[in-house]
Amino acid sequence: MENLLSSAPSHATLPGRFVFPPEQRPPASTCTVSLPVIDLSRGRDEVRRAVLDAGKELGFFQVVNHGVSAEAIRDMEAVCEEFFRLPAADKAPFYSEDTGKPNRLFSSTTYEIGGEKYWRDCLRLACGSPVGDTKNDWPDNPQKLREVVEKFVEPTRGVGMELLRLLCEGMGLRPDYFEGDLTGGHVIINVNHYPPCPAPGLTLGLPPHCDRNLITLLLQGAVQGLQVSYKGDWINVEPVPNAFVVNFGHLLEIATNGILKSIEHRAMTNAAVARTSVATFIMPAPDCLIGPAEELVGEGNPARYRSVTFDEFMRVYKIVGARRENVEKAFKL
Repeated sequence: MENLLSSAPSHATLPGRFVFPPEQRPPASTCTVSLPVIDLSRGRDEVRRAVLDAGKELGFFQVVNHGVSAEAIRDMEAVCEEFFRLPAADKAPFYSEDTGKPNRLFSSTTYEIGGEKYWRDCLRLACGSPVGDTKNDWPDNPQKLREVVEKFVEPTRGVGMELLRLLCEGMGLRPDYFEGDLTGGHVIINVNHYPPCPAPGLTLGLPPHCDRNLITLLLQGAVQGLQVSYKGDWINVEPVPNAFVVNFGHLLEIATNGILKSIEHRAMTNAAVARTSVATFIMPAPDCLIGPAEELVGEGNPARYRSVTFDEFMRVYKIVGARRENVEKAFKL
């Protein structure tokens, strides 16, 4: 519990365990490319093209007018920030360094492959679909947390499923291809909290990594910090009010035989203000077999990835780390 960054009133200096070697420190971004912002209320054909084009070009985009109410978003942001402002004693019962626990509070990250720590606290929640009794395993403080998260996660999952349907239509798959076991696991919510950092140039909030799921929807809040890999540089993702930042995980790349890419991204820190973001991960069922869709494999376009169960994928992911090249090497044919 003493490792929790948000339990300290402030940090005057950066502890040595957070300082990275010079070659791993975040270089300044010079990239001027912006992520596309897609209005989901436009015509279906237009939206389908925009989503598929952005997915192929950047692997990341933002969506607005997505159907999750501004009130649900505002309440989610507020209750998450309130959670991290709680006294340490109130958060202590939920703190755990057991990576097998589906619901827990922890610090740094779960895919550390060096000795350095990352400047982040994280509240992780596993959500059924519908949420149902799974909310009973979440913190009951702040008082409204369970109610607010439930009202947020169910429509947010719906946005993710609609984006998957649009992608299916654009790639020639049946619209319900990703329904069932491929999206039948728990929805995972990561509430990431990055306190003000005394030396942002020496550390990172999260390392360069790719996500391990199908599709991710990030509520990044008003404070900039997310960066996306692009042609050897990093794109600064500008906050857009009430938008979700959308990206694809390794498993969607496997399922689409590489048509859609899982792109590395990282979280920066800043010295002035705390930043809290909410990532919603749509996951397969544990025993689900994921491989290239038959419709996307044929003469002149062989399967590029081997089929793998989600359980096996996660075992390998935890061993090789979250860098794109390591995961790709483990599953590419």
